[in-house]
Amino acid sequence: MDVERSSLCNCVVNFLLEEKYLLTAFELLQELLDDGRDAQAIRLKEFFSDPSHFPPDLITRFNSLRVADPQSLLEEKEALVEKLAITEYELRLAQEDVTKLKAELKKKSDSSPENLNESNEDNHGNHGVEFQRQKRDISFSDLGPLKDIERKDLNCAVKEYLLLAGYRLTAMTFYEEVTDQNLDIWQNAPACVSDALRHYYYQYLSSTTEAAEEKIAMLRENESLLKANERLNHEKESLLKTKEISDGQISALTKSLEALHRDLKDKENLILDLKKTTEHQRRELNDCTAEITALKMHIEGSHSVRNFATTNGDVIQSQPVERYEEEIKSLLKEIERLRAKSTNASDSLVSVYSESMQTEEKVVEVDEDKTVLAHPSVEVVNSEDAQSLATQTPDNNTAKQPNVVLQGESTSSFKENITSENSENVPNLNDESPLKDSGLPLQSDNASLEAASDKMGLGTIQILADALPKIVPYVLINHREELLPLIMCAIERHPDTSTRDSLTHTLFNLIKRPDEQQRRIIMDACVTLAKNVGEMRTEMELLPQCWEQINHMYEERRLLVAQSCGELAEFVRPEIRDSLILSIVQQLVEDSATVVREAAARNLALLLPLFPNTDKYFKVEDLMFQLVCDPSGVVVETTFKELLPAVINWGSKLDHILRVLLSYILSSAQRCPPLSGVEGSVESHLRVLGERERWNLEVLLRMMAELLPFMQKNAIETCPFSSVSLSEETVFPSSLLELYAGGHIEWPSFEWMHVDCFPGLIQLACLLPQKEDNLRNRITKFLLAVSKQFGDSYLTHIMLPVFMVAVGDNADLTFFPSTIHSGIRGLKPRTAVGERLATMGVLPLLLAGVLGAPSKHDQLADYLRKLLVEGTMKENHTVKCNAEIVNAVRFLCTFEEHHTMVFNILWEMVVSSNIDMKINAANLLKVIVPYINAKVASMQVLPALVTLGSDQNLNVKYASIDAFGAVAQHFKNDMIVDKIRVQMDAFLEDGSHEATVAVVRALAVAVPHTTERLRDYLLSKIFQLSAGPSSSSDVMRRRERANAFCESIRALDATELSATSVRDFLLPAIQNLLKDADSLDPAHKEALEIIMKDRSGGTLETISKVMGAHLGITSSVTSFFGGGVGEGLLGKKEIAEQSAEPVHSPEPPPPAPAEDTRFMRIMRGNFVGDMLRGKAKTTEDTSRTQNQ
Repeated sequence: MDVERSSLCNCVVNFLLEEKYLLTAFELLQELLDDGRDAQAIRLKEFFSDPSHFPPDLITRFNSLRVADPQSLLEEKEALVEKLAITEYELRLAQEDVTKLKAELKKKSDSSPENLNESNEDNHGNHGVEFQRQKRDISFSDLGPLKDIERKDLNCAVKEYLLLAGYRLTAMTFYEEVTDQNLDIWQNAPACVSDALRHYYYQYLSSTTEAAEEKIAMLRENESLLKANERLNHEKESLLKTKEISDGQISALTKSLEALHRDLKDKENLILDLKKTTEHQRRELNDCTAEITALKMHIEGSHSVRNFATTNGDVIQSQPVERYEEEIKSLLKEIERLRAKSTNASDSLVSVYSESMQTEEKVVEVDEDKTVLAHPSVEVVNSEDAQSLATQTPDNNTAKQPNVVLQGESTSSFKENITSENSENVPNLNDESPLKDSGLPLQSDNASLEAASDKMGLGTIQILADALPKIVPYVLINHREELLPLIMCAIERHPDTSTRDSLTHTLFNLIKRPDEQQRRIIMDACVTLAKNVGEMRTEMELLPQCWEQINHMYEERRLLVAQSCGELAEFVRPEIRDSLILSIVQQLVEDSATVVREAAARNLALLLPLFPNTDKYFKVEDLMFQLVCDPSGVVVETTFKELLPAVINWGSKLDHILRVLLSYILSSAQRCPPLSGVEGSVESHLRVLGERERWNLEVLLRMMAELLPFMQKNAIETCPFSSVSLSEETVFPSSLLELYAGGHIEWPSFEWMHVDCFPGLIQLACLLPQKEDNLRNRITKFLLAVSKQFGDSYLTHIMLPVFMVAVGDNADLTFFPSTIHSGIRGLKPRTAVGERLATMGVLPLLLAGVLGAPSKHDQLADYLRKLLVEGTMKENHTVKCNAEIVNAVRFLCTFEEHHTMVFNILWEMVVSSNIDMKINAANLLKVIVPYINAKVASMQVLPALVTLGSDQNLNVKYASIDAFGAVAQHFKNDMIVDKIRVQMDAFLEDGSHEATVAVVRALAVAVPHTTERLRDYLLSKIFQLSAGPSSSSDVMRRRERANAFCESIRALDATELSATSVRDFLLPAIQNLLKDADSLDPAHKEALEIIMKDRSGGTLETISKVMGAHLGITSSVTSFFGGGVGEGLLGKKEIAEQSAEPVHSPEPPPPAPAEDTRFMRIMRGNFVGDMLRGKAKTTEDTSRTQNQ
């Protein structure tokens, strides 16, 4: 860059000297020297120090001239012109000579190629560079002299260079020297400016050795850059080769991975085959055990027949004893064979299991669910479990063992009991000696054995089904889940439908109020039962039980129904899922228990992926919005976390959800009654929100924030501009917004945000009263999330213009398609009411939600300064508008990160000389006090208020008094309270009526929240001010003063006051106020008398003295009650001391408790205070009207 800059400067110097712009060249020389660029000023120094150009005697003569003679100047100019023509001729001759020399040099270089080949690489490079330079110089020297058009273009180019380089004085001189051309207008002439510039540049190169060396250096640098580029190309090729190798490796790894997957599938198929083999062998084992049992029963029957025959002495005809013995031996051999077969089957199954386990160990993360289910299936295959299954029928997949998975301990204990009995009986058969006396025949027919086993299994199930309803009530509740395997077995095997329904009812009612763990156990049992019995029985037997439990009195039972809807849906037909089960969920959504509605929301999310189609989408969407607007926060959180994503992924109708959501938001606010019934007023547009509507708006706005990531994803996926790559950092860059602004392609998923959503939120903001900060805060957080999610470009070019137009300002709509310009401009308020609504509702969102983004901090400061500082100085800036702007800034201060910036602007307003600006600063300080801490209040707010309180203007001073009261209301720090007391003393020293009333009312507001020291301070001041005579003879001013004192006394009476404060200040102050009966409102007078009676203990003596004092009763009458009027304050103190004694005396009836007394005072203050405030307000309005 330095080489190019020097070359350009040398070209400009050459142009100025060639064109004889000497004044400009001299001015450029001075600025180059000032700029420290001595290297570029060498030629100019030599030119102006050349005696041939500027003779010393001529310069001396010019210096001696005081006044220039026009005639002599003209002659000198003509001489210079003549000399210039001669110089140009000589220059042209010199250029021709240079051209000839270059031609001769070229011929010599062409005639001696051998010398060039013998030179080293460096000389060859330098000679090549020099040759190229000469060749270019020769070619460009043929351009000839400059044309007028080229000279004009060069003049404009030099002017632009001087301005861009910062040589403004030289540019001004150049303007003066060029008299035949307007340099401000650079026309598009057909002249070739580049050729003209090149002409002078190469003419300069041919005339100076320094410039030639400079160009050679540039060419060397270019050559080095070319070599570096070549090296980078080689590296690129090597990287491409490496990439190809890596791709090959990746493809090889992919193929190996596919091969591993194929092996894995083969292993899985092998495992399935092994499991089938195991199942088959298990069935054979069951058949063997059933046969053994039948044989055992046969033998026991023959024993009983033999014994009966022996005792009765009957003669029984039988087969020969030898045949019977042979039958016995054959049976024993059969038993041995079956036992061996059972042992071999167990060994084979164990070996199969070990092989499958080894296969699974080789597979990396196959399927955790399959691995878990593989263990129980093998655990049950042993001799004990085989014996335990002897009582069950071999059909209907009797080898399935999900019960073992559910209830390990209970099932194992149940099987061990049966196994112990069978294992004891089978050896007895082996040890039993053959019966020689019996003669009964043994018929070993397989059909009879199977019939006997089936009959015995059904009999066992029947016994179990009959016994379970009687057993369940006598089992402890905490152990009833151990009966689940038996109940499930009976439900699964029993042939009678009514019995199964009864047992299913027992299953659902096993525990009266099951807790979470017990519900989980019961639910797992139901799921397992549904797997075993199939779809039809699940629909006919389990689902009706769910329907019966849906209105149960206990919420735990209804909660069990809700859980079953999501988990049993997998085991019923698809058409049942979106009909019967969805109806059950719909009824549970309207349940009165929160936990049931929460479970309904969670299980509806599980149910949606199982629906066969989206025919019931709108019904599900209505249920979702019903759950979103649920009054319970737990239900709303579950809906946001689980149901909302499930509905979006299942239905794929995000656009419809957004439209419905926005309509719900607006309708929730619009159906509320207006704040005022006066048509055309601002209050008629605002809405009074109920608790339900406020909650609905808050959760719906939260839902919109939850949907924001889905909106962004949908907009990115539907982006019609494939030429722009989208990233998470700048999701919607400026280049994409420029393409969007062209308006050639529609992008509805992107447009919804600023075409529908932002105008809807603006409309909602104009319906909210100022007190609805929570909803406004929710909208602000949504806008900040949009700016963060969509990027700074979207914030700057889309969001900011929309809200700037909505508040009434102008904005740049360049990045919006022309088709929606009218809609955006329609947001601008057209009437005075609309402007106030925009300032009240939209301005807080603009400040905190749009300009409040971290990237817009400086722009927010400028806008606030323009709004508060510059806006206050406008003549048409009304007080109402000021109040709404103050409220907007107050809302901005609810975000702590903006406090520093706001206080910087406030200090500019505090130290300003504008009265209105200072008053606005005091009002702002008053409203932002609740949002700051004690440190900020002490370091920023109080110094600013002290500065405003010291102002000479009374309006500024009175405005600061209210702000001091706000500080006292919110902070109990002793240092802050002391500063407030000092400043209030300064206000009261003024002695004016307005200052006194303002101080008393400001401190009265803070009484319920401040410290005891400040309450005592206010009480003492009221006593002092009421004791002195009123300086005003105006009745209205005296009444206003008395009303302020009475309101403060009522507020103080509702707090805990010490007995000393009551005796020394409260009661005397009330007496002083009662003396001026004309200034007291009757309601105030009644309230003061009640307070006097309550605080003085209600003694007749005290009341008579007070009443006599303020009613003016003669001393003879008042002495009848024990006192006179002239006792003064000392008498009042003694009365207070005497009145305190009966309260603690045990003789009179006990007084009301202190809590009740204070409660009555507060209630009295509330009821009476409303009436007093209304009357006081009427009095103030009347006094203001009279003053005006």
